[in-house]
Amino acid sequence: MTIISEAVLQALMEDMRNAGEAEVLPRFLGVTADGIRAKTAPDDIVTDADLGAERRLSAALSTHFPEALIVGEEAVSADPTLLDRLADAELAAIIDPVDGTWNFAHGVPLFGMIVAIVSGGETVAGLIHYPLTGDFLMARPGEGAWHIARDGVRTRLSVAAATVPVSEMSGFVPLHMFSAEEQAAFAPRVLRFGRTTTWRCSAFEYRMVATGAMTFSLNADMNPWDHAAGELIHREAGGHSGLLSGEPYRPAMTKGRLLLAPDVASWEAIRENLS
Repeated sequence: MTIISEAVLQALMEDMRNAGEAEVLPRFLGVTADGIRAKTAPDDIVTDADLGAERRLSAALSTHFPEALIVGEEAVSADPTLLDRLADAELAAIIDPVDGTWNFAHGVPLFGMIVAIVSGGETVAGLIHYPLTGDFLMARPGEGAWHIARDGVRTRLSVAAATVPVSEMSGFVPLHMFSAEEQAAFAPRVLRFGRTTTWRCSAFEYRMVATGAMTFSLNADMNPWDHAAGELIHREAGGHSGLLSGEPYRPAMTKGRLLLAPDVASWEAIRENLS
């Protein structure tokens, strides 16, 4: 398994910061209709910021890891077979150049940039960058999860307390992304929790569960650019995750429903109340 050094992490953060400043921030609040294109659905969109940031980050990651498979969200949109190669790749770099593109394109300041490094099928480094505020979330296996402020100050992350009853838990459940059958099943059950919502941005939803601001997250898709970095960060912050089927999460997974919670007991309680 590849070990990602502190020096490489610092270089990756600088690459993400540079890509955000060059490609993302100049376009925020300046996105026009001709700069937005639909992909699989009217609300599944791509902007010039996504494309430009992914090009820059792909080039930077290829420099740091010349042997790695580069899996960018927009590259997969153009060539879905890239995902098929992820499971067998000895080393891969996964990019979400603008996570929360719908928010970004419509002037909502909830978006981020995500990079994960995967070795031997496991995430060995996860980085989430917030260009507007200049900070990061970061984790490596066994090293804890950290918030890194714009000025470099580091604060260790911890998930929410696990002792509260389900009726006091808050979480993310994107009902609109589930099948009609699942929506009908989940809709009345989410009322058992204190509060549920969706922010249309994995970067910020992972921030909320990894810092303990929210208790849990149920995800409707398994795109690796949405989850490989965040799942590691949440786990290193003390959390527990797994598919509703009971399988442990792996970055190459493309099917299933990923549930994150503070610990095993609360994970089981949440799953039971959603089932």
